[in-house]
Amino acid sequence: MCSFGVACPYMAEVVLFHHAQGQTAGFLAFADQLRAAGHTVHAPDLDEGRTFTTLDEGVAYAKQVGFDTLLERGRLAAQSLPNEVVYAGFSLGVMPAQMLAQTRPGARGALLFHAAFPTSEFGGPWPQGVPLQIHMMEADEWVQEGDLDAARELDKTIEGAELFLYPGDRHLFADNSLPDYDERAGGLLTQRVLAFLKDVG
Repeated sequence: MCSFGVACPYMAEVVLFHHAQGQTAGFLAFADQLRAAGHTVHAPDLDEGRTFTTLDEGVAYAKQVGFDTLLERGRLAAQSLPNEVVYAGFSLGVMPAQMLAQTRPGARGALLFHAAFPTSEFGGPWPQGVPLQIHMMEADEWVQEGDLDAARELDKTIEGAELFLYPGDRHLFADNSLPDYDERAGGLLTQRVLAFLKDVG
């Protein structure tokens, strides 16, 4: 901890978007881990207080509300925050995180967990000089229909991008309150995220 009220150079400001099951205990615990490392973390609730027992239920709610509505909620949540932040998202939360990283000037970086989109989805291209980390399990069925291909393309075409593929087929493997949680992979993801934030902070 830095003394005399001087901010530590490695501290980052992060906007972290939850997955389709909402602000689960594991999602909130992940945000608290980043805070415990000295970072400022904003975790807006795009589901207006709702949480869902299964991923399918959460996705069904997202479809009912509309993905455009969730994107707009994410945009509004970031509107009052500084531009110089890191955008991060779990699964469905990647959608507003990547959109803001691409379209809101000043992003310090982006962290995409369990999902990714082609840059064309948000008007492209990726902003120059904005570092990126992507984390997925290589056999996760949720990423086989486009997300994994998009992640590989981002990794190949963006300078400063890193794609980390973990062995296994779980989706929300970094949320320690869900059955998909994988302690080893989730711990490694957290270590890599903290190293990323130290570099960009």
